[in-house]
Amino acid sequence: MSIRAELRAYALTLPEAFEDFPWEDDAVVKVNKKIFLFLGSPEHGTGFGVKLVVAHGHALSVPGAIPSRYGLGRAGWVTVPYASDLPEFDVLQDWVEESYRLVAPKRLGKLL
Repeated sequence: MSIRAELRAYALTLPEAFEDFPWEDDAVVKVNKKIFLFLGSPEHGTGFGVKLVVAHGHALSVPGAIPSRYGLGRAGWVTVPYASDLPEFDVLQDWVEESYRLVAPKRLGKLL
């Protein structure tokens, strides 16, 4: 399974998370109508995006990672490339969970 597919599968296990396609093939995972994970399209998905505070610097240390475009980087969003030199998957799961906690209502965050 690809990293993209694994991240998607993990994100969808979080309370009240659901997948959406707001821009053609570009997939996102939302909670309470708010995006917490950008997955990109399966064909052109060059990276994933998460909102981070605690792990922000660590995510930016991944080769090729950048603050997300369209002004999202100023709010803590990081775009991390799907590459062979990613941290272990449990670290990526931690990033997705942190992003979820930052976006989800507090009542849902407490369920984790």
